[in-house]
Amino acid sequence: MNVPPSPASPTAPAAPSRRELNKAATRQAITDAALSLLRSKGPGGFTAEDIAEAAGISRRTFFNYFSSTDAALASVTHGFLDIVIRQLELRPAEEPLLEAAQAALMALADPKTVEPLAELFALTQHSQLMAHTDLEAWDHCRTQVFAVARDRVARAPDGADELYVHALAGSVISCGKAAMEVWFSRRGTDLSPESLAELRQLLIDAMALLGSGFTPPAAATAPPAPSAPRSS
Repeated sequence: MNVPPSPASPTAPAAPSRRELNKAATRQAITDAALSLLRSKGPGGFTAEDIAEAAGISRRTFFNYFSSTDAALASVTHGFLDIVIRQLELRPAEEPLLEAAQAALMALADPKTVEPLAELFALTQHSQLMAHTDLEAWDHCRTQVFAVARDRVARAPDGADELYVHALAGSVISCGKAAMEVWFSRRGTDLSPESLAELRQLLIDAMALLGSGFTPPAAATAPPAPSAPRSS
């Protein structure tokens, strides 16, 4: 007896088409070229045409993917966030969002995962020319985190109101920026494996602080203060 083939699982993601793979490769080539030019020429030292030439594409193709050099550079941050969100989507739906965010960051076991993000941050600090790039990158992150947060809390038994989701997304991004700033103040432009591992841990710790309501780490473990000696 012939048994009909089982239908594909509705939750299984469809394999990307060749066209989608080619588009992703072109986008990554543009991003890599933009970061390379930032590294060699500094902020404001190159144009969209320079990026297109370095990526081996036409100027028109560049603008099919990005609206400006700022947008191409901001996509470095987007790429890291996309990796984290893919990990976050693998977490159980009932898991609290901040715990899921910590677990997603911990799943990025290779510190090199954060290297493009770290390098962009290091190269653009203290540059007024790159202020717009920084704002665009973090605003994109906030929008993406908001979408994920809204989806996850909507499935919770009690749900959540709009203010909660907006405040949560903004707080997550603020904690991420704080971790980056502390890392840069300690490490500067150091992109060694040890430095990148420290950045990854700072991002994890920042999510833990948010989840604990910003209870200082020492406050939870500090022994009670000794009593003052009685005067005789």
